Amino acid sequence: MAMISLDSLMGNQGPSYPEQIAAPYRKELVDAGFEQMMSVEDVEKVLAGNPGKTVLLVLNSVCGCSARVSRPGALLSFFNHVVPDVKATLFAGMEKEAVAHFRANYLNGITPSSPNVLLLKDGQVLLHLQRHQIETTDAGTIADALITAYNEYCTKQTTEAEREELRSYFKNLYQVDPLATQE
Repeated sequence: MAMISLDSLMGNQGPSYPEQIAAPYRKELVDAGFEQMMSVEDVEKVLAGNPGKTVLLVLNSVCGCSARVSRPGALLSFFNHVVPDVKATLFAGMEKEAVAHFRANYLNGITPSSPNVLLLKDGQVLLHLQRHQIETTDAGTIADALITAYNEYCTKQTTEAEREELRSYFKNLYQVDPLATQE
């Protein structure tokens, strides 16, 4: 059985959870094409190293609202015909130095929470969905908010093949067809 160390909960030394707890939640986004940011260097490579490009960043978490709302909502948003140039993810409670750097340099003055879903361009936040917004809604509402932002700020077009690949992944992962019509 995975054990959470008291030391990790009381301080900032190391991850708050054993990797085997976080691994399936990481995999959910990485398998959908999200770039995993594990270090300060990774954060800067993605956020400062993509000038003029839009970046969807999911600040992932082990909590229920991340599993029920933020990750599925982010994936649903990619059925839109216009999407961000880059998809990236950080894991709160795991890569603490990278997350602290991201919060200090890109979310300065905003109370830390997770999960978060953000759309950024050139290091500027265009849309920020915080935990208090995520935990009180559903995945479809998150997807709709992201799609509205994509339509305003993004230019990258998706292909039918990309959407079908995502549909297959979504059906396998969540056991539901996201494009099925309800009767």
